[in-house]
Amino acid sequence: MSTTPASATTTPTSPASTAAGSPVPVVAHSITAPAATAQRELHGLYRRVPNLGDYGSMAAIEERWILPRAKAYETSAPRFGSAGELLQALKEFLSEEEASIPESATFLAEHATLEQFKVVVRQFALDGLTESESLLPVVPRLPYRSAMAVFRVLIDELGCGNEEKAHSQLYRDLLTELGMSLDLDDYLDETTPECFAYVNMFHWLASRASSPQYFLGAYAYFETSVLYAFQSFARAARRLGIVHDAYYTEHLYIDSYHSSHMRTAIRALDEPDLAKIWAGVRLASDIVGTATETAIARARETVA
Repeated sequence: MSTTPASATTTPTSPASTAAGSPVPVVAHSITAPAATAQRELHGLYRRVPNLGDYGSMAAIEERWILPRAKAYETSAPRFGSAGELLQALKEFLSEEEASIPESATFLAEHATLEQFKVVVRQFALDGLTESESLLPVVPRLPYRSAMAVFRVLIDELGCGNEEKAHSQLYRDLLTELGMSLDLDDYLDETTPECFAYVNMFHWLASRASSPQYFLGAYAYFETSVLYAFQSFARAARRLGIVHDAYYTEHLYIDSYHSSHMRTAIRALDEPDLAKIWAGVRLASDIVGTATETAIARARETVA
């Protein structure tokens, strides 16, 4: 996911220090940021230790982008009677989504050239190179039993302490084979707003959302949807003869286990806010789906 979260303990810089050459202004500079650049700006804000102005900038972008969507999904959520009812609805939602896989997934799996595949890999590099780092702050925000279920998932994402098995290292192995950069900054100019939003969403869910229960819904959705969503990526890599395809195949194996733990994390809540959990489901479905469609559309623009 996105990069390590910003700390909330920084002392704001003064106007004098800014004038002396500080690259971080105190004023909130994102109030009128164009939509095309706001997601990139937010990604940069999330990656650094914020000052007072940065907090204002983050809030301004979030208030235009994700907060209205989260509120709308929360307000329109079904009136579930229990966590079990919500999990059953999630199962049905995922089944319907899997049954209507878009044509773009078939294109990627069966027709994309190596250069087109590399475009998709490039669009998700900001996520792959930092996978799960931004999720760690959600653990202390959750009740203990729920937090431990999530933490078991994150331990796997980080390779159980074995850096060779960390998902971010698997992405580095893929990039290396494809002759692509391992420097995060090399992808900033090429990443679409939709793919920036994909990374930013996970940071917001873990660190910025008013309740960590949005995260539980989003990640319960994500860890299960990957089991079908990554099939086209794995098939494309295999068809193209890519050796280091473990980033995709590992998810197809381990995320069945992870999805079970995420359901446990929801059941473990003594006071679940089912509307917020459902809003997280819908947010993740929308933002992840839009990013994937955008990345593949960008690839199709590439001449074979």
